[in-house]
Amino acid sequence: MGLFSFLKNVGSSVLSSKAEKNEAAAADAAEAKAYKEELLTSVVRGSGIGVEGLSLDLDGDKITVYGQTASVEDKEKVILMLGNTDGIAAIDDRISVVAPPQSQFYEVQSGDSLSKIAKEFYGDPMKYQAIFEANTPMLKDPNAIYPGQKLRIPNLG
Repeated sequence: MGLFSFLKNVGSSVLSSKAEKNEAAAADAAEAKAYKEELLTSVVRGSGIGVEGLSLDLDGDKITVYGQTASVEDKEKVILMLGNTDGIAAIDDRISVVAPPQSQFYEVQSGDSLSKIAKEFYGDPMKYQAIFEANTPMLKDPNAIYPGQKLRIPNLG
């Protein structure tokens, strides 16, 4: 999270070209503000970047953006997309990143093998090597696991 500064009078003219026409017809500043927020929201949604719970609060030339993305890359793209809009000078980033867990723990059961565990977690028994590598140097041999042993199961995404 943070505050990012941009050059106010450069970038996409989505606000100045469309919003100025609407502002003339707008009864008050609140209506114009809501229209600009709607335009910027549609720009983000139209980009194909998934932002859950997206909401914007426009205060003059500063936007506070809220929501959740699946990656830091998506978050940064949203910030740049909004900040590189003509009329926007600052982005107050309130976007959180919901990353999948990097791994999980599994307790070995009687009759388990790394292949069986790989099939359960990944749908492919041949991915047992990923589990083995995630647990070295504790494991010396992929065939030497025992019931009750805890293993780290990496998320292969």
